[in-house]
Amino acid sequence: MEVENQTQVTKFILVGFPGNLSMRAAVFLMFLVAYILTVAENAIIILSVQQNPPLHKPMYFFLANLSFLETWYISVTVPKLLFSFWSASNSISFTHCMIQLYFFIALMCTECVLLAAMAYDRYVAICRPLHYPTIMSHGLCFRLALGSWATGFGISLAKIYFISRLSFCGPNVINHFFCDISPVLNLSCTDMSIAEKVDFVLALVIFLFPLSITVLSYGCILATVLHMSTGKQKAFSTCASHLVVVTIFYSATIFMYARPRAIHAFNTNKIISIFYAIVTPALNPFIYCLRNREVKEALKKLAHCRAIGSD
Repeated sequence: MEVENQTQVTKFILVGFPGNLSMRAAVFLMFLVAYILTVAENAIIILSVQQNPPLHKPMYFFLANLSFLETWYISVTVPKLLFSFWSASNSISFTHCMIQLYFFIALMCTECVLLAAMAYDRYVAICRPLHYPTIMSHGLCFRLALGSWATGFGISLAKIYFISRLSFCGPNVINHFFCDISPVLNLSCTDMSIAEKVDFVLALVIFLFPLSITVLSYGCILATVLHMSTGKQKAFSTCASHLVVVTIFYSATIFMYARPRAIHAFNTNKIISIFYAIVTPALNPFIYCLRNREVKEALKKLAHCRAIGSD
């Protein structure tokens, strides 16, 4: 039968995490705690950076942007997931699926560029310390942050345009807990070669270009630190948190999105998705706070001020 004569899918069914009531309650509680913890952690970091003059530096400006981004990043998927545990029909309309997919991709792409901007900031701070205040001006930091958001949301718009033009004739069941690229592509009943090529090329651009900047920055940082007679440990400590976050982020995203068509909707991929969609945003604030002395001091000061205010 011709595709034109087939019934077009108007909504998808998200399988989510099926199981008995006790198992669903346990998983629901785990995701709820992770979501609340992530939002609270990132809100505290943003508030600390905003209210502490010692943190009014480029490094922490980008960190506040990253915290704001990850608050929305986890909010794109988890609230819908939490609602699905107690919903009789875990359905999502085609339009809402495309919107969810758009924002998820946009925030992921934005994080790629933002992490590269943070790597460049560390490069200037360690390799060109005397010129750091001049190079990393407020204007440049603002443009780098704005460029990160604009690039991420612009590239995502191009991806979604081609994906949304595909025809979906059924089945309409997505074995996932949100609308991700691979599960959605696998349900298309028409030729997806153009959408797949566009997605792959743009994924290479948004991953490899920022990753190249990050690798080059840390290559220069390593070369500079190795030639230092003193202060090596302090120089490395200023980069440790960011380097850990970059490693976790790129390891997960490249594994999942290097070839989206080749990744089928198996339960294994659904479990792996939990790591980069939920676990990683929850871990990143801990990584930055535990590895950064200035952030820890700012948090203590913020807690002390709140305690005095409540008294």
